[in-house]
Amino acid sequence: MSKQSGSPGRMRWMIYGANGYTGELIAREAVRRGLKPVLAGRRRESVEALARTLGLEARAFGLDDVLALTGQIQGEDQALGLVLNCAGPFSATAAPMMEACLRARAHYLDITGEIAVFEHAQSLDARARDAGVVLCPGVGFDVIPTDCVAAALKEALPDATHLALGFDSRSGFSPGTAKTSVEGLAQGGKVRRDGKIVTVPLAWEVRRIDFGDGEKEAMTIPWGDVSTA
Repeated sequence: MSKQSGSPGRMRWMIYGANGYTGELIAREAVRRGLKPVLAGRRRESVEALARTLGLEARAFGLDDVLALTGQIQGEDQALGLVLNCAGPFSATAAPMMEACLRARAHYLDITGEIAVFEHAQSLDARARDAGVVLCPGVGFDVIPTDCVAAALKEALPDATHLALGFDSRSGFSPGTAKTSVEGLAQGGKVRRDGKIVTVPLAWEVRRIDFGDGEKEAMTIPWGDVSTA
């Protein structure tokens, strides 16, 4: 198996879930930037249709068989160096894809905001180091701006012991995000207490926050920063 390094412009890489809402946006932007990812997903017809439009290679497969999935990443003649998983809910797709990436020694990225996925990736830290790969969930918008705020606060107030992050959004949910949000309702809220993530009721705390255009009611939600920040 040949290994490749460097930027996606010099390695073969895959967008899994390319036929989804966000996956298609990323695929089109990649092509606009001169990149040629392999497009993949469960639904052959929609993946192949998008690939024809963009002039890219298409593959259709599920995530039920880790050995077969590993083979898709390793390839028959040229291995993939990186997989970007855009297929949610990531509670179902992240673990098998991470496992296959570890076995194939390919980097793993996804666009999740799910706490359990971040924690699972962290639990695989030693294996990822041994394999020489990066497991980096959450490269979408979800936790990046709030993590940047958390990092800036830590730098400014290194002795602080508590962190509360609030944000407001005027944009709607993509279908995948909406599905994940509904799925998470039954699991309650999450907070990090004494270094451990614990379950609390939904809307465990409510407060009024001024996000720049007057105070609004805000409530606690199980956002990914509970893990990442």
